[in-house]
Amino acid sequence: MPAPRSSVRTAAARPARTTARTGTTRTRTAGTGTAGARTAAPRPPLTAQEAQALRAVLAARAAATPDRAAAPSRRTSTGRSSTGRSSTGRRPGSATRARTSRKRRTTSARRAPLRRWLPTADGRRWRVRLSLAALGLVLPVLAGLVSPGTQATSTAAEPTDTTGLALAAQGSLLDAATRYRALERDLAARHAELASARAAEQSAQRQATAARATVGTGAAGLYRASAEARNPLLQLDVRAAAATPDVLHGTALAERVAQELEVDVVLAERAGVDLTLTTRRVTVAEAALATVRAQAAAVLAEVRAEVGGLRTDVAAQLAALGTARAAAAQQDANQAALRRWQEHLGVLALAGVESPPAADLADPTALPAGLSPALDGSGQPIPGVAWAVAGNRPVTVLPAETVAAVSSALAQVGKPFVPGGTGPDAYDCGGLAAASWLLAGYAIPTAAGDQWAHGAAVPLSQLQIGDLVHADGGQDVGVYLGEGQVVAASAAGYQVGVRPVGDASAAVRVTLPAPAQPNAALPAGTAGRGACGAPPAPVGPVSPAWGGWSNGTIPATALCPIARGHALRCDAAAGYAALADAYRAAFGSPLCITDSYRSRGAQVTAFRAKPALAAVPGTSNHGWALAVDLCGGVNVAGTVQSAWMAANAGRFGFVQPDWARQGGEKPEPWHWEFGHLA
Repeated sequence: MPAPRSSVRTAAARPARTTARTGTTRTRTAGTGTAGARTAAPRPPLTAQEAQALRAVLAARAAATPDRAAAPSRRTSTGRSSTGRSSTGRRPGSATRARTSRKRRTTSARRAPLRRWLPTADGRRWRVRLSLAALGLVLPVLAGLVSPGTQATSTAAEPTDTTGLALAAQGSLLDAATRYRALERDLAARHAELASARAAEQSAQRQATAARATVGTGAAGLYRASAEARNPLLQLDVRAAAATPDVLHGTALAERVAQELEVDVVLAERAGVDLTLTTRRVTVAEAALATVRAQAAAVLAEVRAEVGGLRTDVAAQLAALGTARAAAAQQDANQAALRRWQEHLGVLALAGVESPPAADLADPTALPAGLSPALDGSGQPIPGVAWAVAGNRPVTVLPAETVAAVSSALAQVGKPFVPGGTGPDAYDCGGLAAASWLLAGYAIPTAAGDQWAHGAAVPLSQLQIGDLVHADGGQDVGVYLGEGQVVAASAAGYQVGVRPVGDASAAVRVTLPAPAQPNAALPAGTAGRGACGAPPAPVGPVSPAWGGWSNGTIPATALCPIARGHALRCDAAAGYAALADAYRAAFGSPLCITDSYRSRGAQVTAFRAKPALAAVPGTSNHGWALAVDLCGGVNVAGTVQSAWMAANAGRFGFVQPDWARQGGEKPEPWHWEFGHLA
């Protein structure tokens, strides 16, 4: 009967297939073991970027092979279905294979729409093309990650645009300036330690000299004394018993002198040890001072090297990095000076002229190739600068350090003036000049008078961009910009800005060697101005308007903070800080404040809330950042705190207007103003 024969053949075939599959499994296992033996050495761990690139490659490979992987599956599924149809449906596992076949048919059905739109050959071709495109995008990334000499994963890319390079240069220069200021403080401490050590050495020297002199005097006395005086016992005589007490008394005196001499010797030895120790302390202090001085010099050399390699266009952009703004007229003057400076540097850049180091321009007779000596009106060479030809006209070539100093100074325009300020947020006139030149690799004093005393003086007829121009007897200084203008921190305008030179009396050039002896003091100014152009002290009340701003429109960049959410004009802020320190010392608690500068909008809000107390918007002295409202007892008349304010606030520049005093038109014991305001 055919059916049993067919059944026997099928049953006999199944073990063969099972054996073949088992053998295949064993073969694969063996192969895997062999591969494992070949790769027993541990592989280095992949970085995150390498792993991501590898996953992208594997994904691209998987996208390239689904058709090829599906073809054998379809063939296998077809073969099994025919086998299942030729055999009986009662075989074990037939239901499972049927479900598998249905799943594969479902998958094929899902792919059917794609095959309807895209023929099999074309679909395979497009999949290959897409796979190659993906590999073309991924493989360069992977190659860049694993190839030698590539950039470290944690290293940020260097900026390439001019603004980015200028910001990077500014950050680097500011970091170097911060390090130098720290070394400068350390240098001052080392100087103080050396001075103390030398004073101790001198004191020990005097003590050692005095102790040695005492020992010498005693030893000389013994040397000149007779034998009987040194040893009175030699005078004992059995035949002169009455003289024995005198001999014994002399012996006691001689022993006392010898003991005192021994004490003097010990003291002299101790003084010698102290002198040795203090001398060693001086040596250590001198070595420490020399070390810090060398570190500071290295920082300055580093800055000069950096600005020496600064591109001209980057230096021009460096001058435009300032973000503070001034009032309309002052802002126009600032921007005009900035444009003129950038145009000058642009001419040099177009001509391919690079600013050389200052050392290369110090001697007009030995200038770099392509440069000629700059001449003044009388035909005399000007040291420290040179001329080059740009197009068909000569242009002034400044040292790279001067270019960096001027650009750094222009980047500070609009920042507030504060007495003693050295930056980076507020300046006085000497502090601005010192900070600008420090960013060029030159350390000069921060006081305007000291800058004149220790600078290389140049005649006003040879004035060049970057020179420090002094006025008012040396109390005021600015960085010369050409065209009769300087950039300076003005006590009259309360901010850094461009202004005319005015009645300048002298100038110094920072890049030239300092004089061996200090310059003679400048004659006193005749305008009656104070430090940094401060106007003379007013006789009566003064207008509170300043800086060209209108009431309540002063930007935050022109003010200085005094407490959280409070700010004043910077000189008023300095006075308030001193007042707050004195108040804390007197009462042990901070000075309480409720109001300071009020913008126009804040004045409107205050007037709506308290029309009987608040001033009409646009008329409040709070809008000039010159008034404060205090609390914590100061706001109540007759308290200890208000009495202290009345007695001490004037020392710090704060007064209470007549209308706010007790018995005034509108008593407000909490209201205080900086100066007598009109």
